[in-house]
Amino acid sequence: MTVKGKIHSVETFGTVDGPGIRYVIFFQGCPLRCKFCHNRDTWNLEDGKEISVSELVDDIKKYIPFIKASGGGVTISGGEPTLQSEFLLNLLKELKKHDLHTCLDTSGFISSASSIDEILEYVDLVLLDLKHIDPAKHKNLTGVDNHGILSFAKYLDSKNMPMWIRHVVIPTITDEEAALKALAEFVFTLDAVKKVDLLPYHSMGKFKWKEYNSLYPLEGIRDANEADIAKARSIFNKYSKYSLTA
Repeated sequence: MTVKGKIHSVETFGTVDGPGIRYVIFFQGCPLRCKFCHNRDTWNLEDGKEISVSELVDDIKKYIPFIKASGGGVTISGGEPTLQSEFLLNLLKELKKHDLHTCLDTSGFISSASSIDEILEYVDLVLLDLKHIDPAKHKNLTGVDNHGILSFAKYLDSKNMPMWIRHVVIPTITDEEAALKALAEFVFTLDAVKKVDLLPYHSMGKFKWKEYNSLYPLEGIRDANEADIAKARSIFNKYSKYSLTA
């Protein structure tokens, strides 16, 4: 039986979602409802394009020379990839047959992924999004609390799984010193973390909310600028062993 999955889109020349040049696959479906989501159209698992693993890998093969020459690979993002765990696992297995470096970009909210241990066997790097360190504020921002997400981070660390931590700096929401201090102190406990990225919030995806007749939840919150990132970086560096640079 051919395993098929639902994807939203692909990016054939990604440069920010892992090392090197990357083929980035955005899976359809997400259990979170982040107020700042710029991919609102990935939420519904029933939307998107149905595709088989072989169809996807056939397209990836076109770019393998460029990918490998740059030290890159394939990043599987979303949405939340682990919602489609069987399709994800089959895809990862095929990618490894071509000796491709694999990144899993995840929110860490993976309660539906019963095969996570087997999935991680075929993953070289996890890009873990930590959206807010405070459980109540995380729930207000995303629709779920962060208990399972932080537990997953600790689990990855126990398996010595290389991680890049990513955190979106949203003015007045995720840039408070107390929150960044707590985040830095938590990340400090994770020995498997190789990099921390503080990403500037932007509202460029809010037009997608209008397509769903939805009000954009962060209307009135300005986009983060270089000064916001520099301030957040300086706070993070005060409390962390990771020295973040520009």
